Amino acid sequence: MNTKRKSKRVNDVILQTAAVIIFFIIIIFSINLFFSGHYSPGGGFVGGLMTAAALVLLLLAFDSKTLATVLPFDYRKMTAFGLFIAILTALHSVLWDRPFLTHAYDKFDLPLLGEETLHTAIAFDLGVYLVVIGVTMTIIQTIGESE
Repeated sequence: MNTKRKSKRVNDVILQTAAVIIFFIIIIFSINLFFSGHYSPGGGFVGGLMTAAALVLLLLAFDSKTLATVLPFDYRKMTAFGLFIAILTALHSVLWDRPFLTHAYDKFDLPLLGEETLHTAIAFDLGVYLVVIGVTMTIIQTIGESE
């Protein structure tokens, strides 16, 4: 019985093609979760987890070098930037003499969409979204490093 492992990589065309298609479906669902989180279940945390799951799917179908070439993000910097956004939106209320984490909102008449409300909670959710993606991908890549 030959126990040597072959160094030649198997042709994963079906897996890679399916992963790319499913990646875009998960990303669209993640964006939907992100924006629906203010009025229903979802938000930055769950949206970030879904995006990280889509990235892990690409990581499994391809290798880490290919993913780093296609999506050249430094996930540690993404985490820091997301934390910075979340802290700024949290401190925004303190600067205006309001209780900590009080969010502001206003109604706007947007073309094609009509009257919509915009909240500073979206900026906070964006920070959480980036932190979750950054931390999750940093952990996954650190665990998966074999070199």
